[in-house]
Amino acid sequence: MKYIVLILVLTFELMAGVVKSPIISVDLENDIATIKIDKIDVGMSGFISHKIADGHTVILKKIEVSKFDAQNKIATLKMSPYEALANNALPTGKWEVKIGDKVTLAFGYTRGLLISPTEEIYHRITKSVKNLQWVHSDIFATMISFNGHPTPLRKDFTEFSIATSVGLIFIYLEKKLYTLDAKSFKILAITDAKLKQETPKLPFYTRVQEIDAAWWGEGSDELTSYEPYYYELLSEANPDKKELQKIIDNFKEKDSND
Repeated sequence: MKYIVLILVLTFELMAGVVKSPIISVDLENDIATIKIDKIDVGMSGFISHKIADGHTVILKKIEVSKFDAQNKIATLKMSPYEALANNALPTGKWEVKIGDKVTLAFGYTRGLLISPTEEIYHRITKSVKNLQWVHSDIFATMISFNGHPTPLRKDFTEFSIATSVGLIFIYLEKKLYTLDAKSFKILAITDAKLKQETPKLPFYTRVQEIDAAWWGEGSDELTSYEPYYYELLSEANPDKKELQKIIDNFKEKDSND
């Protein structure tokens, strides 16, 4: 237990702070911008804000760190439309991202959601981390029940992140804890967490007794297996993560031999 606590505390000390930096270059045609920063993790998400008057700013773009040059300390950001504050009643402008606009990354990293297979593992992990505000999985279960998704979809996690200002998603799989940026679903860390696991509760540990299902469509079927499904979600969002792919290959080999 002490080993788990130590690793988690160190992980959160590295991730908890909001990162702000001015844009040093921008390519509007390819939706790319860059910032200069000492250290950043690929997959971190955030937004670009633009000053329109004294005391007034507007968020122009959603961003994700797509590349980091550690030698030159340059992070490349992929820009896309920012939809978290979409409101047809609000006026829109024609502002474009410019050099000097402010980048904010790791926003919401002080709030997290844990997807756990059992109640014991859920409590062991959440109680071991003191500098993170946990949003209970019951709230996520209520939301996917409203959406009619007993099998949670990637877009459910995105919707949940926006609605609750959760910046980090944690998924426990086979004695490892995966730390994800809630919006990009990119893996920021894989931590050993060797906890005893009983039969998983599906689709994850929650005190919500029943999750409603839609009549048809993606996510409307009951989840029948814990690890294979969440490995699939992680793999789809992290196709170039070699460490993850090796873990999945080992899981499939072990599963086929059982």
